[in-house]
Amino acid sequence: MFLGTHSPKLDDKGRLFLPARFREELAEGVVITKGQERCLYVFKQPDFVAQAELLQNAPLTAKAVRDYSRVFFASAFDDVPDKQGRITVPAALRTYAGLAKDCVVIGANTRLEIWDAAAWATYEQEKEQAFAEQAEEVLPGVF
Repeated sequence: MFLGTHSPKLDDKGRLFLPARFREELAEGVVITKGQERCLYVFKQPDFVAQAELLQNAPLTAKAVRDYSRVFFASAFDDVPDKQGRITVPAALRTYAGLAKDCVVIGANTRLEIWDAAAWATYEQEKEQAFAEQAEEVLPGVF
């Protein structure tokens, strides 16, 4: 499980240091792809395969499934972190997420998310109050 908030910098070659606490778990390889809200999703290889299997089982006749699958898979890039724990974020994905230098990597359960630092600060500020005021169950039976 990935937890926490980290603030790595993107270098001039588009490389990003993975948070040290996750490097061993991600050493076998990652898949980076577009996520919602203009962030990037970073999956361990097996977790990406699990997501792919879910989409394979979704009805191909559903337009939303086709649309989501096209964007999700067409933007996917697999990489193996180098010995220093860096991954390369392709230019198209950096552009999509608005990544420049200052980034935020958050743990989001089974994946990491990479955000532009300013975009994350805005998102977090907008969503924290709603989170604090949540009066109904988000997931029935969980909270």
